[in-house]
Amino acid sequence: MQIERSTEWKDGFTDRLENREPWDSWALYQLGYEAEQAKLISEFNGLQCTRHLPNLTAFPHQLEAAERVIERMNGKAILADEVGLGKTIEAGLILKEYLIRGLVKKALILAPASLTNQWLAELNTKFHIPAMAYNKKYNMDHCPIVVTSIDMAKRSPHREAISRQEFDLVIIDEAHKLKNPKTKNYEFVQQMKKKFCLLLTATPIQNDVFELFNLISLLKPGHLGNLETFQSVFSANKHHVEEDEFLRELIQQVMVRNVRGDTGIEWTDRHVRIVPIGFSQEERDVYDRVSKLPVADSFTLLTLQRELCSSPLAAVLTLEKIAKETADTALRREMEQLLLQLTRTGIHSKAEKTAELIRLADDKVIVFTEYRATQVYLQAYLHKQGVSSVLFNGKFSKNKREWMKQLFQQKAQVLIATESGSEGLNLQFCHHVVNYDLPWNPMKLEQRIGRVHRLGQEQDVHIYNLAIEDSVEDKMVELLEKKIGVFETVVGELDHILSDPEKSIS
Repeated sequence: MQIERSTEWKDGFTDRLENREPWDSWALYQLGYEAEQAKLISEFNGLQCTRHLPNLTAFPHQLEAAERVIERMNGKAILADEVGLGKTIEAGLILKEYLIRGLVKKALILAPASLTNQWLAELNTKFHIPAMAYNKKYNMDHCPIVVTSIDMAKRSPHREAISRQEFDLVIIDEAHKLKNPKTKNYEFVQQMKKKFCLLLTATPIQNDVFELFNLISLLKPGHLGNLETFQSVFSANKHHVEEDEFLRELIQQVMVRNVRGDTGIEWTDRHVRIVPIGFSQEERDVYDRVSKLPVADSFTLLTLQRELCSSPLAAVLTLEKIAKETADTALRREMEQLLLQLTRTGIHSKAEKTAELIRLADDKVIVFTEYRATQVYLQAYLHKQGVSSVLFNGKFSKNKREWMKQLFQQKAQVLIATESGSEGLNLQFCHHVVNYDLPWNPMKLEQRIGRVHRLGQEQDVHIYNLAIEDSVEDKMVELLEKKIGVFETVVGELDHILSDPEKSIS
C-alpha cells in the first residue's frame, strides 16, 4: 500500500483566502479562550480549588488547614484534627489544589478497607477527582488517582506493582496504625516513592510519645533527630516528656490540629461520666480466686481479670483453653471448679447497670465491648429485658456491617460493637455511648465517642465509662488518666473522654 501526502488542506486554504470565508468559529474561539483563562492561576498564595468545587462548602478551619499544609509545610503533614472535624475534606482540598496547580499528577490513597468506598465517593462527587479503586488487572501507569487499603497494598503481587510507581502524593488515613516501625505497614510506606505525604489521624499519640516520634520520622526523617537524640534532649520515656514547649514547636511544623472549640462551629455538649460498679459477692469470690491462680504468664492472668470484669462467657472461653493446655493436675482441677462456679453465677453486675442506663436513655445507645463473647452475652441478656439490639464486629463483611448499621438506625435500640465499630462509622443519629469495657488506649475512647460527637450531631452526647471497683479496671482508669496527660503535654488540648472534672455517677 502506497502512502501519499494529502493536499486537501491546500484546497481549503485557497477557498478561504480567495472567497474571504471565515477561518474558524468565533464562538468556539471565545469558549477556548475562556477555558484557558479559567485554568490560569492568578496568584501563588491562597486556594484556587474552591471555585472549582460547586458541591462542597468547606468550613474555615478546613480551608486554613489546606493552605497551611501547601504554603508552609511543603505538602508533608500530619492532619490531626479531633474526630469528626473533616480531615478527609482537608486532604481532598490539598489533593485538588495540587492537581490544579499541576504539582500532582499521580496520587495514592491508603485507607482501612471499610473506608475505601467512602473515599472514592467523596473524591468523585465532592471534589470531581476521578479516583478509582485499585485493581491488579489495571496498568498502574495509566491510573492517576488510586484508592486501596494498606492491608491489600502491602501484600504480593500488589506490593511490587505499587512500589514500582512514583507518586506525587500519598495520603494515609487512620495513620496511627503506622505507629510501630517494626511492622510491614510502616516499612511499606517508608519505602514508597513519594514527593508529598499526608498522614491522617485524630490520635497521633495513643499509648506513648514514641508513637508520635515514629510518625514524624516516617513523614520527615530527622525532624526530631534519631531515637537516642529524642530521648536525650526531651528526657522522653513512654509516659513522660520534658522541654515540651520546644517539642511542641517542632511538632507544629509538621502537624495541623484543630479542636472543636477553635472551629467557630456551634457544637452540642459532651457529658462524660465514670460509672463505678460493685461486684456481687459471687462475682467477687470468682475474681479473687482467679487473681490467686498460679499462672506463669502474667498477661494471661491480666486477660482473665479483664474478662471477668466483662462477662462470665468471656472468661469461660479462656479458662477452658488454660484447663485444656495445662499439665498441672491441681491447676486443671481448680480451673474446672472455677468454670462450674461461673456457670452458676447470676447476671453480671455490669450488664445490669448497662440495662439500667439504656432504660434511662430511652433512645438509641451504642455499647462498646472488647470481647465478641460479651457481645453474645449482652445481646441475650438485653433480649430478655425486652431491648432490641444488633451486633457489629470485625468478622462481618462490608455488606453485613452496612446492614447492621441500617438495622440500628431504623429498628434496633442498641448497637453492641467491638473495637472495629469505632472507626469509619458515622452515627450522628445516636447520642448515647456506653463504654462497657475500657481499653488500655485512651485514644480508642476518643475514636468511639467520635462516632456520634461529630459534625451533624444535633443533640448533647452522653458517654458512660463503666469500671468495676477494686479490680484491674481501677488501675486502667489511673493509667488512662496518665496517658491523657502525656497527650495534652505533647500534642495539645483533648476534649473530655474519660470523665468531666469531678463528676461521676453511681
